[in-house]
Amino acid sequence: MSKKILKIFNEKLLINKIQEKLPFLFQLAEIDNSRDGKLGMEIGSARERIVIALLIYKFGEKNVKTDIAITESEIDVIVYDEPISIKTVTNKKVVGVKLIWTVDAQKALAFINNYSPECDILFVHINWGGKGALYLLSKEGQKEILNKYGKAFYFKLPKPGTNPIGVEITNEAINKLVEHASTKKVEIDWSRDDSVEYNSYARWVEHWKEK
Repeated sequence: MSKKILKIFNEKLLINKIQEKLPFLFQLAEIDNSRDGKLGMEIGSARERIVIALLIYKFGEKNVKTDIAITESEIDVIVYDEPISIKTVTNKKVVGVKLIWTVDAQKALAFINNYSPECDILFVHINWGGKGALYLLSKEGQKEILNKYGKAFYFKLPKPGTNPIGVEITNEAINKLVEHASTKKVEIDWSRDDSVEYNSYARWVEHWKEK
């Protein structure tokens, strides 16, 4: 597990900031990436940028690499040479997350057959109106659960004859991961701020107004 990332889960002031700021920033991201009350596919990338911004805030821009090759299926950011994957899910309960996106059944099966966890996961469980958390799922914990319970338990396998949209960690496996002894957690109260007045077009209008 990345010793640097552990600082996020050990510093009281930063924990308090995460508990206060993350719901607010994710709420803004939802406003920014919704139409007619429905979230667009880009919400995942917006949340990812917010988490990466937290890493930059904590560790400094020069220590956080964000220009990751598009061929990297797992790695979203590198902090002090430590690769990190970022996953978010919105649900009342902790549920499985997508590992890769693909509509090719053969590629999905090849991924599963060759898969070995290669980085820690920053996993955000969003539960609006309830309790959720920011978790750090260690690479070691992922390997232990995968090896102990097997691929059929760990992965949601594509069904033959269907077009899968990716490979997921199952609900059962992700719950084993969040309960693993190596996992770190910051509990978060996911309360919306109904007083927020945010216009996602305002900053662009201001740019148009500039001479």
